[in-house]
Amino acid sequence: MFRSFSTFNYRIWFFGALVSNIGGWMQATAQDWVVLTELTDNDATAMGITMALQFGPPLVLVSVTGWVADRFDRRKILLITQSVLMMLAIGVAALLLTGVMTLPLMFCFALMFGITNAFDAPARQAFVSDMVALEDASNAVALNSASFNMARLIGPAVGGLLIVAVGTGWVFVINAATFLAMLIALVMIRRGELLPRVKSRGRNGLAEGFRYVWARSDLKVVFVMVFLIGAFGMNFPIYASTMALEFGRQADGYGVLSSVLAIGSLAGALLAARRDRARVRVLIFAAGLFGLASVVSSWMPSYWSYAAVLIFVGFSTVTMLTTANGYVQTTTDPALRGRVLALYMAVVMGSTPIGAPIAGWITDAAGPRAAILVGGIAGLVAMAIGLSWIVGSGRLHRHESSRFRLTIDETRPISVVRVDPVVFSDEVAAATTPIRTEQTERAERAD
Repeated sequence: MFRSFSTFNYRIWFFGALVSNIGGWMQATAQDWVVLTELTDNDATAMGITMALQFGPPLVLVSVTGWVADRFDRRKILLITQSVLMMLAIGVAALLLTGVMTLPLMFCFALMFGITNAFDAPARQAFVSDMVALEDASNAVALNSASFNMARLIGPAVGGLLIVAVGTGWVFVINAATFLAMLIALVMIRRGELLPRVKSRGRNGLAEGFRYVWARSDLKVVFVMVFLIGAFGMNFPIYASTMALEFGRQADGYGVLSSVLAIGSLAGALLAARRDRARVRVLIFAAGLFGLASVVSSWMPSYWSYAAVLIFVGFSTVTMLTTANGYVQTTTDPALRGRVLALYMAVVMGSTPIGAPIAGWITDAAGPRAAILVGGIAGLVAMAIGLSWIVGSGRLHRHESSRFRLTIDETRPISVVRVDPVVFSDEVAAATTPIRTEQTERAERAD
């Protein structure tokens, strides 16, 4: 489960990210509560607009961010983006503490957070694979998700308590301080131990990554499933905050719901770390469980019964996202990994600008339970799409030795020859035979 910790660089990265993520979840809780209760009168639509502005840039800027992650030093990109995010947190804190923050100003800051994260996310995801051997990449991705969700377990609850104790402005100040942990970790990383970068010599930018994804039916199905659940099911800030208000709770009650969700999320991430590799069938199972748990949660009559079902919602969500992320990373040509991950992050984060305003409108019009029910139906539809693809692609067939046992053909991770970074050069990379997968060969035969 923890095999990636044998790498020094990954250990440093993990603990730096953990501290920074705790602060990030504290800030997210404070931002949602500011928009919902301080800048508006429980306006879920305004909250949805804030989320759309924050998560929209990865979709709009995807043609640039993926190319940047593949072309430039990812460690330096992260040093810049993490520093900018820290300064933005300080700016929001100053406006809140002086009492001059307004809803339009918060919209502007949400947009700036989103633009910065658009460059940060693909570089951060691809950088995980730069620190460990390919055979450990899926494990590293899962542990990275565990760090994120461990922070999600702690951050919202602490953030909710701090909002009540000291106010939202100081929560942003504390988050700004936690960025130092990530910056120190990036400085301490041993650059000589990072895996050599395989750079693409093409100048087509995102188009090259898009053609690669389009030629692989398995990646298209993964992207569609993640989009459906991301757009309509993963609007947790809207659902949890409005459900907390419906049950008569305040900021601390909202923070507890977010932390309960993280209990299941952490369990899902750790179980994903135990698997030897990411599989599409696990993604399909997780999508179905998400849909079922979301539908059940919309019927819960009390605060604590709703919180109990959120454990299963969190478990299925992280199992799905961690599996999808690991599958994309380990089955993608390394020379295109940054661009493909940028497309993936655009689907994950870019689905929010589409779904969050809709979820906010449904919440205002029919209540949070109706919005949660729509998200659950989206999860069940995603599962149906995945099952249809498995049957239609011919990957599901009867086992040779058993009449009633069915098996599924899986795409295996791409194998890459390890080389000494000292002797690795662009000339060697150019002379290397392009890495091929089952899907690309099948697409070429079809052409």
